[in-house]
Order: sequence, then structure tokens, then C-alpha cells
Amino acid sequence: MPRFDLPLPELTSFRPDVREPADFDDFWATTIAEARAAGGSVDVVPAASPLTAIDVFDVTFPGFAGDPIKAWLTVPRGAETPLPAVVEYVGYGGGRGLPIERIVWAASGYAHLVMDTRGQGAMWGSGGHTADPHGTGSSAKGFMTRGIDDPHDYYYRRVFTDAVRAVDAVRGLECVDATRVAVCGGSQGGGIALATAGLCEGLVAAMPDVPFLCHFERAVGMTGNDPYQEIVRYLSVHRGAEERVFETLSYFDGVNMAARATAPALFSVGLLDPICPPSTVYAAFNRYAAADKEIEVYAHNEHEGGQAVQWMARARFLGGR
Repeated sequence: MPRFDLPLPELTSFRPDVREPADFDDFWATTIAEARAAGGSVDVVPAASPLTAIDVFDVTFPGFAGDPIKAWLTVPRGAETPLPAVVEYVGYGGGRGLPIERIVWAASGYAHLVMDTRGQGAMWGSGGHTADPHGTGSSAKGFMTRGIDDPHDYYYRRVFTDAVRAVDAVRGLECVDATRVAVCGGSQGGGIALATAGLCEGLVAAMPDVPFLCHFERAVGMTGNDPYQEIVRYLSVHRGAEERVFETLSYFDGVNMAARATAPALFSVGLLDPICPPSTVYAAFNRYAAADKEIEVYAHNEHEGGQAVQWMARARFLGGR
């Protein structure tokens, strides 16, 4: 993949004007308050596992509208509690999979919760187990345009709310130190982690890798790849709907979320990334409100970013917080 975006010196100072609705904060305060008021219990059930040094639990917690959301919780067996915790969000189209697929955080002394993404889990990996019971109007194939006519109906309103409620659920566990909860994820998971950092107070760290869902108006049309191309396909049929669509998306833009985030942050970016263009990542990073922030730059990588190398960077960044 050749370089197609801004050169690195321009990326480091890239601070575009991004559409921001006047009622952004009220919209999200009301959304989160309604989800919390819907109630529901957090169920934690031991799960069968071949692991001998890590305990696995099948978790169900209330998300948007109190909908049941599945997750895996892994904790180091025999560890003294309360433990610091990491909440992880999954990439586009994947689900929580199997608990044996993500054990490095528990093996490193953390409680680790992997949130299922509602309605997803059938594009790659080992599957998901959470339905999205809310219908939407006309949409293109995929998740990006579900409910895009109105921010109240948009798919990611539900997902971002689930993500905040996942943090709420983890903070209520006896084995977790509620003051030491971090969030992370890659691609879609990175965008969800970034949104959670903007919507949830008191996190010790946010670690979004190659984050998706940032600077929609630049990404749509800059990259010919899915998932952003889902929006292009929608607009190619719904001619003249650009204003309405981008107004909806502005409520979910990672740049606007970043401007409200105060937790220490570690980002990553691939300068050859054709899925989440580097300028969209830097647009969010440069607007991120916390002074304590870093970005790992992978100059010769695409959307895979740093992979295991980046996990090591996360572990270093989070250690001791």
C-alpha cells in the first residue's frame, strides 16, 4: 500500500474542524442516564475451561435499554483481590469469541472483560452471543447505516451505551478495584474505547489502537474500503441525504468524544492504513483532552498496526496505574 494521506509532520498538527452538534453533551447524558435507570442485574457464572491458571466467567450485564449483553471475564486464579481491570471492545464484525483467545491480561494480573458487540459476531473469529433487538429503517449491508436517519436510532448509540455499562458492571465486581479500570480495543474496538473514554469518568487509561469511527466526513470518500464504504453505498442510493447522515454521525464521531476524554491515553496508528486513514486517527489524537497521551506510529503497517508489539506498549503504559 503506498502512502496516500498527509505526511507525518502534517499529521502531528492536524486539527480539523469537525461537525459537532450543539446538544451533543445533553444527548449523551440523557442516553447514559436512561440506560442506567433501566436497571437490570449483572450475572457472573463460572464457565467450563481447560485453563488451569485463569478462572473464566460467563457474564451478562444490562446495556442500552437494559438489553442483556454478553461478555467473558477472566481473572488470574488465586490472585489477591481487588484487581485492576481492563475492559476490551472487539473489531468490526467480530464477537466475544472464546475466552481462551484473549488471556494475556489475566495472565498479567488483571481482571479482563471482553464485551460482545450486539448484533455482530458472524464475520470473523469464533462468534458472538448478543442480539440487537432494536429495528431500524432502510440501511446498507453491514452496521454503519443502521438507523442513520436519526441519532436516537443509530446503531452505535446502543453500542457506545453498552460499552459504558460494561465499565459500570466491572466496577461493581467484588474482585475489581473500581478506581483502576482501563479500556482498550482495536479498529472498531478502538473507536468504542475512545467513545467510552469520552463518556465515562474516572478511567485510569484508554488505549485505542488504529481507531475506527473518527472524522467521518474525511474518511467517507478518502478510503475505498469497508466499513466506511457502507456509508458511500447508502448515499449513492439515498441521493441528497448527506446533511442528515453526517449530522447523525457527528454524535458518534471519535474526534468529538476525544475532546471530552480526560483519562491518560495510548493510541496507535498505521501510516499505510487504508481502512482507518492516519489523518482520521490523528484528528482524534490531537483533540484528545488529556495532557497525558501518547501515540505509537507504525510507519510501514496497514490496519494491522502493531499487533503483539502494540500489546507490549499497552502493558508498559498501563503498568502501575
